[in-house]
This record gives sequence, structure tokens and C-alpha cells, in this order.
Amino acid sequence: MSDVSLAIANEDLVRFFSRGLTWLHTRRLKMNFPFRRFGRKVSVHHSCDILRSHAAQIELSDEVVLARDVWLNVPSEPSSQEPRIILGKGCRIGRRSTISCKNQIVLEEDVLLGPSVLIMDHNHEFSDVAAPIHAQGLTMGGRIRIEKNCWLGYGVAVICNAGQLVIGHNSVIGANSVITKSVPSCSVVAGNPAKVLKTYDSRYGTWTLCQDEQKSA
Repeated sequence: MSDVSLAIANEDLVRFFSRGLTWLHTRRLKMNFPFRRFGRKVSVHHSCDILRSHAAQIELSDEVVLARDVWLNVPSEPSSQEPRIILGKGCRIGRRSTISCKNQIVLEEDVLLGPSVLIMDHNHEFSDVAAPIHAQGLTMGGRIRIEKNCWLGYGVAVICNAGQLVIGHNSVIGANSVITKSVPSCSVVAGNPAKVLKTYDSRYGTWTLCQDEQKSA
């Protein structure tokens, strides 16, 4: 066997064991963690960070996939009976992504997150300049809803400090964009701060550049 063939065989073996660990880890979570909901055909990579004490505030619907090193975080005690983090059917959460929820974050069906996406409905308080930021607690924050069939590219940050932030259905958020305001449905958005570049024209079935983009083109 050549060195290349041996390397491929070893890689396949490692991937086989990794898949097995992920299957076992997913079964352990389903059987032993008190999730608000844990649907069918869910897959949670064995490296994901989800505390047992947070599970009761999390809903994972059918066919949700959490890739390597995903962190689902609930940083405060619940103030109501409703779940904090809700991942709808078919959501795919990319590796190293973080969802940190104080109030409520909802991902509707078939939302796709690329690697290293941050979704956070609060922030660290920093109003007292005489005190360490880590000792000042969290802001009141808001709520985030990402509607069905949205795609958030690599390194996107969605941060809501107050009110309701909604990313409308079928929208695409470009890599490394920073979203702090709601996004219309069927939009292509990019930048820091993010702005709408294209919208979908249902009359003609095409994506159309926004006026500002047409002028700069």
C-alpha cells in the first residue's frame, strides 16, 4: 500500500470513529439531558458544548445537525416558561458556531449557518467604567428570529441589544457581516454594518440589485 493510500485509509478510520462517537453522544444527550424537545434524526457532534443545566431551555426539532465545536449557551436563569433556544426542523449549524441566548433565539426550518457564526440576543454591560466588565453582568437584550431557509455565511455576527431582530425568510447573509437590525425577506445582505445588496423580484423570478448598488456598479 502506498503512503497516499495509507493516509487515506487512516483518515477514513478516524472519520469512522468520529461518526461513531457522535452517534453515541447524540444518544446520550437524548436519553439523559432534559431537553425541552429532542427530535428525530438529530445529530450533535461529540465536541459540542451544551450544559445539562441548559438543556431544559433548548428545543431541537427533527433533523437538526450541530457540527463540531458548536456552543449552545443560556447565560441566565429563566424568567418565563417558554424555551430560550429553538432550532427548527432541518437546521444545520456550522462548526465553531455560538448561539448565546438570554431571552429567546428562534431559527425556523432549514436555516443554514456556516462556520464560526455568532448569534447573541444580549451583550456584556459596560456602563460603569470603575468596575470590570466581567463583573457588570449582562444587558437586558432583545429577541432574535431567523426565518425559514436563511443562509448565514462564514463569520456572520447577529447581535440584538434591544427589541426584536428578524431576518426574513430566504435571505442570504454574506461572510463576516454584522447584523444589528432586521433584514427584509428574500434579501442578500453583506457588510459591517450590513446593508441590503439584492432583493428577489417574485414577478420575474430574479435577484435584483438595490438602487444604491446599481448606481455604484
